[in-house]
Amino acid sequence: MTTKASHRPLLSRLRTIALLVPLALPALSGCGGAAPTCGPSDSSCLRVLFVGNSYTYVNDLPGTLASLAQAGGHTVQTDSLASGGATLADHIADPATTPKLDAVKWDFVVLQEQSEIPSIEASRAYTMYPAVRTLVEMIRQRGETPILFVTWAHRDGLPDNGMPDYESMQQSIDRGYLAIAAELLAPVAPVGVTWFVVRRQNPDIGLWQDDGSHPSTAGTYLGACVFYAAIFRQSPEGLGFTDGLSTATAAVLQKAAAVNVLSDPAQWWLP
Repeated sequence: MTTKASHRPLLSRLRTIALLVPLALPALSGCGGAAPTCGPSDSSCLRVLFVGNSYTYVNDLPGTLASLAQAGGHTVQTDSLASGGATLADHIADPATTPKLDAVKWDFVVLQEQSEIPSIEASRAYTMYPAVRTLVEMIRQRGETPILFVTWAHRDGLPDNGMPDYESMQQSIDRGYLAIAAELLAPVAPVGVTWFVVRRQNPDIGLWQDDGSHPSTAGTYLGACVFYAAIFRQSPEGLGFTDGLSTATAAVLQKAAAVNVLSDPAQWWLP
């Protein structure tokens, strides 16, 4: 693991990355139902728990990751704690969280904050950061690895909070996640950062649903590709599972994830 001092300044890193390249929804838990179950002595099977909200369960990101991993020759058991609009603070207060963390020995626990909080300085300082610190400590006490899920911005930004467009909101989200990652030396899955690259280079690929917030199938698939690259430190390029997307579209998303994650894994604090 690298140290905080070894990383480039935050704003410089964001500039380099850029050059490289709320609905009424039901609450769901355990949305990775199609994923396999690891045997008690199967050391080759990875267990991944997602803690988040609709950005996690819409289109079943955990299950998409498991299917992508299977195409790459890996076995991944996924599960989730995810309900519409939930914050990480809500998950700390939820009596289901501790039993879920204790249910099995998770290899990775993914932490996804509510979509707007990371972009608002006061909200992330007083709501997100204390929750992330608590959850990361809980995860590490169990010998598990936390991963921060950097989400994507709203298609039209957050004008009421001084972010008039997608780009300004995404930059603020990135700063929010990367600052707490640097403090805790916590690994990051840069989904939103990669989303920005794809949108700039391939604007014809629709990553949002019509609401401009939740992911399309392509958006969820991109997220799964980023997690694949981050967890396995391998490129998803050429994997046969495309989740119904065209081969050409899947190839673009696979390559974007590979380039953004694997060109410099240390910048994402990946172990």
